[in-house]
Amino acid sequence: MNAIVFDVDDTLYDQQAPFKNALTRCFPDYIPTLDVTKAYIRFRFYSDETFCRYISGEWTLDEMRFNRIAEVLRENGRAITKEQGLTFQEVYEMELDQIQLLPEAEQVLDHLAKNDEIQLGIITNGPTDHQMKKIKQLNLEKWIKPENMIISESSGFAKPDPRIFDLAADVFNLEAKKTLYVGDNYDNDVNGAKEAGWQALWFNHRERQQPVSDWHCDAEVSCFDELPKEIINWIK
Repeated sequence: MNAIVFDVDDTLYDQQAPFKNALTRCFPDYIPTLDVTKAYIRFRFYSDETFCRYISGEWTLDEMRFNRIAEVLRENGRAITKEQGLTFQEVYEMELDQIQLLPEAEQVLDHLAKNDEIQLGIITNGPTDHQMKKIKQLNLEKWIKPENMIISESSGFAKPDPRIFDLAADVFNLEAKKTLYVGDNYDNDVNGAKEAGWQALWFNHRERQQPVSDWHCDAEVSCFDELPKEIINWIK
């Protein structure tokens, strides 16, 4: 490997924590009857689904954000108003302002940044302003050059579309077969990377069941402690 590219959400930081905090603040009566981990995984599912509708122009950004939390709560027998949904988004964004890198992610980035032969990058789905805010909050520019960061909205493509990986390979000047992509979402991260000819490490710390797929990940890590060792082994 001579390049390692990372997903951001729930790969370099714990996205479930701000989600849970926002739920607790906005819907405290729901928490005792809600499996937060399952709700969070469904929230990620609806984030991907509704983002496609936003990118295509079918929905506005507010419609996207309302519908993803509304669908999660609807599955749990709860109905919310549009005002409640958008209030949740505001609180969720405030919680995201407090995110921090996972210690294991910081350890990996520190190690990789010392190796001049390894190029680092980011490919992340989401609205440009929203994702850039997270990148700034996590201080990722300490390790990764801004020109090696691609956000789906500004690129015109979104994972798992292999064209976003092809674009990254071109912009970052990478060789696909010698590039490892690290992400937590099998459909978006593993399928997209493999279809583009990259290697893929599935950071399955939520212990999700692997979906039916034509593609197989090259490695799987299921806990935070294993992440640094596994990634470092790829560059030996």
